[in-house]
Amino acid sequence: MAINLEKGQKINLEKSNGSKLTEFCVGCNWGAIVSSGGFLGLGKKVQDVDLDLSCVMVNADGNLVDHIYSPLYRSDFLGRYGMPPGKVDSREGALHHSGDDLKGDQDGDDGLDNEIITVDLNRVSGDVQQIFFFLNNVGKEDFSQIPYASIRMYEGTPTRVKEVFATFNVGSSAQYQGMKGLIMGKLYRRNGEWKFSAIGDAYPDSNLCETIKRIVNNYAK
Repeated sequence: MAINLEKGQKINLEKSNGSKLTEFCVGCNWGAIVSSGGFLGLGKKVQDVDLDLSCVMVNADGNLVDHIYSPLYRSDFLGRYGMPPGKVDSREGALHHSGDDLKGDQDGDDGLDNEIITVDLNRVSGDVQQIFFFLNNVGKEDFSQIPYASIRMYEGTPTRVKEVFATFNVGSSAQYQGMKGLIMGKLYRRNGEWKFSAIGDAYPDSNLCETIKRIVNNYAK
């Protein structure tokens, strides 16, 4: 049975049979905003929602050593914050991003995640001590307006869920009003083993560079 994570909860990456969870997907699912529209309010109006699932990796000193975020971000914009270009693979290939979803589910929840980062902990570079996963909303809406935004960890592939290990719901809640950046959680090493901590802290960050700076300055030390 999947663990329903709460803010601040820490879990061991151990499956029900006692083995360690080392290869899995971190996926984010969300819906477009559907409202009544058209002539006399008949029909429906679908507003695309562009969330970006990203991650950054830091070393024991809390310094940024690697990253995964959308290559669609303009290099001149990233350069203003001192950030390198986006990419979908970590340097050793241990983490891979499925690609940027610009719309969200258009016809209700299809049961699949819109953006997925696959993880192989056995291949993560030895200098990486923490891996932070976070969401940013590129549009004007905030997280309180987005239907069923959630993150989950599961065994399987981006197109096939074998077994869900843990879930963390973050959408359509009043506590996220005005918030456009969300630090969801982190993988971290402790006594030679990987563990996961659900963070769930939201901020009114206007872009992912602000969220990355916040992680490095306030969470990674």
